[in-house]
Amino acid sequence: MTNSTTTAFTPARTTEPTDAPDLRTPYRSYVYAYPHKTAYDELTSRPTLRDLWADEDRSALSLYAHIPFCEVRCGFCNLFTRIGAPEDLATNYLDALERQARAVREALGDDDAPHFATVAFGGGTPTYLRAAELTRLCDIAEQQMGADLRAVPLSVEASPATATADRLAVLAERGTTRLSLGVQSFVDAEARATVRPQRRADVEVALGRIRDARIPVLNIDLIYGIDGQTEQSWQQSLDAALAWQPEEVYLYPLYIRPLTGLGRSSGTGADPQWDAQRLRLYWHGRDALLASGYEQTSMRMFRRRGAPAADTDDYACQRDGMIGLGCGARSYTSRLHYSFDYAVGMRKIRSIIDAYVASPADAFTRAEYGRWLDGGERRRRHLLQSVLQADGMPIADYRKRFGTEPADDFPSELALFAERGWLDEQAGPTQLRLSAEGLAHSDALGPLLFSPQVQAAMDAHEDK
Repeated sequence: MTNSTTTAFTPARTTEPTDAPDLRTPYRSYVYAYPHKTAYDELTSRPTLRDLWADEDRSALSLYAHIPFCEVRCGFCNLFTRIGAPEDLATNYLDALERQARAVREALGDDDAPHFATVAFGGGTPTYLRAAELTRLCDIAEQQMGADLRAVPLSVEASPATATADRLAVLAERGTTRLSLGVQSFVDAEARATVRPQRRADVEVALGRIRDARIPVLNIDLIYGIDGQTEQSWQQSLDAALAWQPEEVYLYPLYIRPLTGLGRSSGTGADPQWDAQRLRLYWHGRDALLASGYEQTSMRMFRRRGAPAADTDDYACQRDGMIGLGCGARSYTSRLHYSFDYAVGMRKIRSIIDAYVASPADAFTRAEYGRWLDGGERRRRHLLQSVLQADGMPIADYRKRFGTEPADDFPSELALFAERGWLDEQAGPTQLRLSAEGLAHSDALGPLLFSPQVQAAMDAHEDK
């Protein structure tokens, strides 16, 4: 892989500031949302949802429902989820989610009824819910929110242990177009190393059930950088996944974050040798998938050529115009991103879930936690959404939306990207696109586009 410079634009050369982040690691942060929820704060104004959505475009909204339960919490997981749902908690949670759905739908009004273009159930593990509970979740989306699940892309996350035939039958019957299975590794020893109690034999059975359910798009998640993982064992997992001919494969670098099981046992400090291992395994996995007929759509996502598109790419649900249901879900308007409180530590997660379950209907009519986006933040968000995708960003789209040039708005950042060979010199003057090296360094590149204010809020968050 050779470095290159860009001809798409000529940003002014600037020197790196003395407080610039350490770029020796390719793995600073997975940028799956901007601003991240750790940058949200309690909203003193508590605006009503009716006011927030009054002037928003509702012609193609995304609906996301969050189920914060898992049968086990993996050692690397820092998602908003708890282990198990004792004492009818799942039922009570769905009761609260239905109250929230009614309040949100009423706030959206009937004069300009919303149209949902995509729906996703995430978590946690949505298939932690029993078949009857999944049916109820689908009913809430359809009857309370007006989403036509059989007419739009519906993506659902699952784990091998919860991908049972009865649950899959419900999802297939209700129109699920994409099922994402968190496998992480087909090597039992590696699964144990990530504190993930699963056996390959059980994973294979679950994959067989998913294929029997005839859900159009199967995605398999795999992780590289596990302790003891080698190119040979990584290839074993790749081969095992490819044997099922999944329409999509996601390759995730392992992160060890504070307050996670692995973070408590092994610490979260920088490790150049681990960085080198992860980067080496990334290239190995990328090259193997490209050679097997897959196209790379982002650092993490690969889609089999000719496979049906699920219309749920990495960044699709991060666009403005998303309505989230559940205490771990975000909602996005053009001016405000909002949600409920956020945590990683189990005690605080449980208290947030308990508060959500106990909330009356009128508590869901206002935004409580969030972050306002000014023009500068909207520019950063648009650039991040676009440039981290393999196709990149048409510069004309940016110019049309903001009336400015990306090279003028982000001169030092784009100069640094060009200097490091992260920009594709073959893209031409109309497209801002990452090189292969740039895609590989997405997790170093993305955080460079965070504003100082957002980064400071993330750093100051008490429970990361």
